[in-house]
Amino acid sequence: MSVISINSMLSQWNSQEFKITGTILESENKEPLEYATVTLLNIKDNSIVTGGLTDNNGNYDISVNKGVYNLMVEYISYKNYFLNDINISKNIELNNIELLIDIESLDEVEIIAENTTVDIRLDKKIYTVGRDLTVKGGSVSDVLDNVPSISVDVEGNVALRGSEDVRILINGKPSGLVGLNSAEALRQLPSESIEKVEVITSPSARYDAQGNGGIINIILRRNKLLGFNGTVNANIGDPKSSGVSTNLNYRTGDVNIFNSTGLSDRLRIGDSYAYSEYYNGDDESSYIRDNRDWERQNNSLFTNTGLEWYINDNTSITTSFLLSNSDGNNLNENTTLELDSSQNIVNETFRLENESSKDENYEYSLNFDKRFNDEGHKLVVDFQVGENTDNENSILTQNSIDFEQVTSDETSNNKLLKADYVLPIGENKQFEAGFKIEESDLNQDYKVYSDSNNSLTLDTDQSNIFQYKEQINAIYSQYGFKIEDKYSFLFGLRVEQTIKDIFQITTDELIKKDDTGIFPTFNFGFEISEDESLTFGYNRRLRRPWSRFINPFPSKNSPTSIFRGNPNLNPTYSNNFDFGYLKTFESSFSINSSVYFQKSTNTFNFITQDTGETVNLGGTDVPIIERFPINLATNSRFGFEFNLSYRPSKKWNINSNFNLYNNKVEGEYRNIDYGSENLSWSMRLNNKLTLPGKIEWQTRMNYRGPREDAINKTKASYSTDLAFSKDILNEKGTLSLNVRDLFDSSGRISEAFRETFYSESKYRWSSRSFTLNMTYRINQKKKRFDRSQQSYQGGGEEYGG
Repeated sequence: MSVISINSMLSQWNSQEFKITGTILESENKEPLEYATVTLLNIKDNSIVTGGLTDNNGNYDISVNKGVYNLMVEYISYKNYFLNDINISKNIELNNIELLIDIESLDEVEIIAENTTVDIRLDKKIYTVGRDLTVKGGSVSDVLDNVPSISVDVEGNVALRGSEDVRILINGKPSGLVGLNSAEALRQLPSESIEKVEVITSPSARYDAQGNGGIINIILRRNKLLGFNGTVNANIGDPKSSGVSTNLNYRTGDVNIFNSTGLSDRLRIGDSYAYSEYYNGDDESSYIRDNRDWERQNNSLFTNTGLEWYINDNTSITTSFLLSNSDGNNLNENTTLELDSSQNIVNETFRLENESSKDENYEYSLNFDKRFNDEGHKLVVDFQVGENTDNENSILTQNSIDFEQVTSDETSNNKLLKADYVLPIGENKQFEAGFKIEESDLNQDYKVYSDSNNSLTLDTDQSNIFQYKEQINAIYSQYGFKIEDKYSFLFGLRVEQTIKDIFQITTDELIKKDDTGIFPTFNFGFEISEDESLTFGYNRRLRRPWSRFINPFPSKNSPTSIFRGNPNLNPTYSNNFDFGYLKTFESSFSINSSVYFQKSTNTFNFITQDTGETVNLGGTDVPIIERFPINLATNSRFGFEFNLSYRPSKKWNINSNFNLYNNKVEGEYRNIDYGSENLSWSMRLNNKLTLPGKIEWQTRMNYRGPREDAINKTKASYSTDLAFSKDILNEKGTLSLNVRDLFDSSGRISEAFRETFYSESKYRWSSRSFTLNMTYRINQKKKRFDRSQQSYQGGGEEYGG
């Protein structure tokens, strides 16, 4: 026999395929695991040769050429299983493989979990967003409003423990998505696009110093499972709303491609009422009553597409492109009644405001991640560039005559470069350092067209062009260590330089500012036991005024109200202290509480005063009110937060959040005392129960206590949400129905006291809504967790974030 013949036979023998089969089970109850990933690896470099997924009985069947391989089994929230040096020269059936739950990796779950879980770190809390039925088909704003410590008011403003001075990040970085109008932007992102929310109440030096109230970091969903996986969501609701969103990924070998996309069409219906009394000295007061009804129609698109390349086991590059686009049309009907002292109607004016808006945002991100070993020695570099545009056009018609038109075109260009280097020293010590350079360039073209002889002409006295440039340069370093596996310490120092160019082109007014701040941080953790821990944090932070606050040219909120910025507004600095306690009981009951204190100087306060000018509305001269910010006062906040979680059984879960805080302001302006002291509180209760037929029922109740300052009073408000869901299609799909604001009770009722007038008002952003949502999982299966919903990590690699 020739050599050629022998080689040919050997080649055919080596290329012959054999089958390897077996079953994957859960170790605790021996149930089969569907969609577990079984991979055969090259024994030389552990590169992927082939693989497959288990079926609904946990069985796998993989064909592979003759050879020696390593086998790896992966399943979300379970420890990976390895079996080395499998010699395959015939068909093989392996013994059953049982996977163990990996408690420490549960905070990295890629599939939407059954319940929202919380992981307590030294300086933050990480909430992995669960199957919260009440936000299905909703927005990111709805999700945030259900995260402990976070609240969202009727206008979409986000607050952390009652403070609206909060920094919002996307994937750990500033984003144009929440740049020009964060409240509206968060309402455009689909709730299904979120994987985690990090609540950082005591930020270490790694994080930006911006945000006296803390930081909220929104982590967008990004699957990494082998093969093609994902979820598809579709919803429809009343008032008119519909949407479709997807979260998909395809991973093969060393490459993972991911995409998250959402389309929505929503209509919001709201109304407001205002009654004002204007004091006229010795003359009788004037009385105005306003009734407004509005419809807000919005179409939006959001997509985030990226590619991860795992160069080797320790190095990866991730690039992504994010695009968001929204078109809105707001129709406001306003009826103004002028009343005499007997409340008889003297004059009636009807105004119609038609506002169209178009927002576009894109961001390109590049991430380089190099891990030098398995002990946490790593270098992470991020680069990001983006552009955000916000165009608005509003036409005001009074008594069927075009009265005024206002247009605003804003463009913001942003760049970011940052790097973080982590070096473990021994087993229980860690050094970290990094830098950040962030640039933003905003241009605003603001035009007002006023009625002149029954036609609209450009009003050059009210129109202006404004340019604002800001560059932030930052460096930081921190050192952490752990003693006796119980005591964790983290010391940090951050230095930030802020360079500003404030250019009011219309008036040729240029102001340059260059400020440098030093921000020390300290975090401490004491792990009393596996189920009990204490934390303490101190940090110095600041609040920078955003562009609208410093544009000296007035802008119109309405014909009778204007806003004027203050270019001399300085940053607010604060010292913050936080003391936390976590206790988990064997009875599935846990307590997570904290006491916090904040002392701020040069705080922003808004002054409202009569300009002395009037506008003629329907034949009546109505005073024009001006509002502007100044560095007025010092502010002291002292609060207590209390979170309870109780799981009486696998079918019943209860959690609540209670926040009580006292806010004291001291300051005066033009001999007027603006000092005030207010005690307020908020509470949230969430109850989830599995009914017969495996129908899930969730109820959420929110209450926000009354608030008061020197010139405003706001009454308490409450709302209730209700939802039901049922798994279908062999748990590959879920059908849910939710009702937001069940009793149609949300809104704001307030009073305002000034020297020249008094007013009371009611405001409701939207009415009760119903949403029907369908979720379909592709090569994924819902996973339930019976473990405690809270865990604590005192240090390790994640000392700072």
